[in-house]
Amino acid sequence: MVAGEADRVFHALADGTRRDILARVIHDGLSVSALARLYPMSFAAVQKHVVVLEQAGLVTKERRGREQVVHGEVDALRQAAGLLADLEQVWRHRVRGIEDELRRDT
Repeated sequence: MVAGEADRVFHALADGTRRDILARVIHDGLSVSALARLYPMSFAAVQKHVVVLEQAGLVTKERRGREQVVHGEVDALRQAAGLLADLEQVWRHRVRGIEDELRRDT
């Protein structure tokens, strides 16, 4: 995952509504209309959230007749989780280095 992709993914995941939408569609797709009925906001607002998720590669839309069905993309989530795991290792290494320095100073 390159920097621009990671930025889009983590921007998309920074919003609670978008995380909830993703959780609802990751196993079974839902239409944008069905999603809109689940939230206290307009259809257009839910549709905008779906667009952000789609631009991040976290969901895809499939047209079924007059409806657009939203599906979660598991591989994109796995890539994001892998990036977080890599970052965690970097920070754990840095913390160990700081701990080592503090022990030497005492």
